[in-house]
Amino acid sequence: MIDNLKFNDQGLILAIAQDYRDATILMMGWMNSESIQKTLDTDEAHYWSRSRSHLWHKGATDRHIQKVKELFYDCDGDTILLKIEQIGDIAYHTGATSCFLMLWKFLLLNPNLDCIDLSNILTGDSYTGSIPILQKSRD
Repeated sequence: MIDNLKFNDQGLILAIAQDYRDATILMMGWMNSESIQKTLDTDEAHYWSRSRSHLWHKGATDRHIQKVKELFYDCDGDTILLKIEQIGDIAYHTGATSCFLMLWKFLLLNPNLDCIDLSNILTGDSYTGSIPILQKSRD
């Protein structure tokens, strides 16, 4: 499988982690051939940290492990999709369930807004907290 992938000039490929149960996109990271092989060998997600220039096992220090259920690559071979079970319910380094908390052009609230930070408005008592599609981001 690794031979079918197209890595960038730094030897990396984009990797998307998606909840295998409800298809929520949890995070985006980078992988190299070593992290892909470790992921395949252990069934737990391993990524390449560009800022620290080393391999990291997701959850090794905080126990928020990503158990890999399925692994796909796209038709171009330049993106990997990991369907995962997120153990510990935190996928993002800020402590959030997902790193995708900024909603671009959220027209239901205000057509003049360019970007909304969902981490500040997703509460059960707010209008946005009652929108079913946004409730998944909170749960």
